[in-house]
Amino acid sequence: MNALGRHILVEFSGCNAEVLNDVSIIERSMIEAAQIAGATVINSTFHHFSPWGVSGVVVIQESHLAIHTWPEYRYAAVDLFTCGDSVDPWVSFEHLKKAFQANYSAIEMNRGSLHVIKKSDFQPQHIRTKPSFDLEKGFQIERNVWFTDKDENQALSLRYTGEVLFDETNPFQRVRVLDSYSHGKFLAINNMVMCTERDEFHYHEMISHPIMQAHGNAKNILVIGGGDGGTIRELFKYNQVEKVTMVEIDESVIRASKEHLPNIASEFGNSKLNLIIGDGIQFVKEAAANSYDVIIVDGSDPVGPAQGLFTAEFYNNCKNALKEGGMIITQGESPMFHEGTFVELNQCLKGIFGKSQVHTMLFHATTYPSGMWSLQMGVKGNTHPAKDFNKDKARQFSNDKSLKYYNEDLHAAAFALPTFVRKMLGENA
Repeated sequence: MNALGRHILVEFSGCNAEVLNDVSIIERSMIEAAQIAGATVINSTFHHFSPWGVSGVVVIQESHLAIHTWPEYRYAAVDLFTCGDSVDPWVSFEHLKKAFQANYSAIEMNRGSLHVIKKSDFQPQHIRTKPSFDLEKGFQIERNVWFTDKDENQALSLRYTGEVLFDETNPFQRVRVLDSYSHGKFLAINNMVMCTERDEFHYHEMISHPIMQAHGNAKNILVIGGGDGGTIRELFKYNQVEKVTMVEIDESVIRASKEHLPNIASEFGNSKLNLIIGDGIQFVKEAAANSYDVIIVDGSDPVGPAQGLFTAEFYNNCKNALKEGGMIITQGESPMFHEGTFVELNQCLKGIFGKSQVHTMLFHATTYPSGMWSLQMGVKGNTHPAKDFNKDKARQFSNDKSLKYYNEDLHAAAFALPTFVRKMLGENA
């Protein structure tokens, strides 16, 4: 070869847009493209852009492969650079063309043409006798892959191993389980983090214990959603519970959680559980009046199958299904991240249960957008969940069950809202 390196500049067009927005597929394809061509992979770094697109590089002993994608244009710009003549970058090109289902234009350039540059007599003071990696240990790829939960303005990213433990798309949503370095395995639905092994107890304890302690003697409970199993795990810590009916629309969430998040999905075999795979919105619509002591709406953001969980019709049906003195709690989004939905849900509940019988809690949810999350509670009766609960009983319970987040002091404090949130909800008087 009459040059130091070969450089192929590729423009992939007409690509599969979903592939171009999937960091795990792109990282795997780029590594495979390097290996198939005979390159020695050293490490990889890939991440999502916000709100879409992927950028990354695979460093090889023979140089590098780099990419940036624009899913909205179904376009990817790819650089394939190899030094020496041991690796053919056109082999990598063919692999990526198939992986991205792409049309293409490409040009090859010789870099460092020996016709125009000459070798000097430079002698470095320190000569490296070994590569920066140990060949005797095999090719240990250092991977740097990021999952990003984002909208058009902000994002949360978790670095993960690059391996996808579970990935299934059905008519409802896309369900994945990945393994992060800082938060353990995590469940993602439609590119949003639902729960992680490290901090799931924040959410599951707070959606369960304040309402259970405020009610005091809930025996028949309805859970809408909650397919990861964390909420029913907390509910079955109460001996007085006689029956929990759980209605989850997507059985793949349950299957993924049971297989990969067993510490969260630990109570699906409980004999007191009536598990229904079906539409929770329709279930509540058809539910008999005065049936449940507590209803817990453990849904995701108001998109896809969860969109109907944020309507007046749904909450009117929930109120009808509650016994007198019963209570409902629902995840209420973030006042910092989803201000419109947060306020609209609060107003909706007040219109159904009455202004004085709707109560808002805030808690820390470290892997949810903004880190500040809300739960909104409606009471079919006169109980005040922050003032009328038995503090001594709550203290004993949290100690006996070794709870990690909830305690008797936090119970009352969670209902104390920052001034800006009180103004947002019209409760600043």
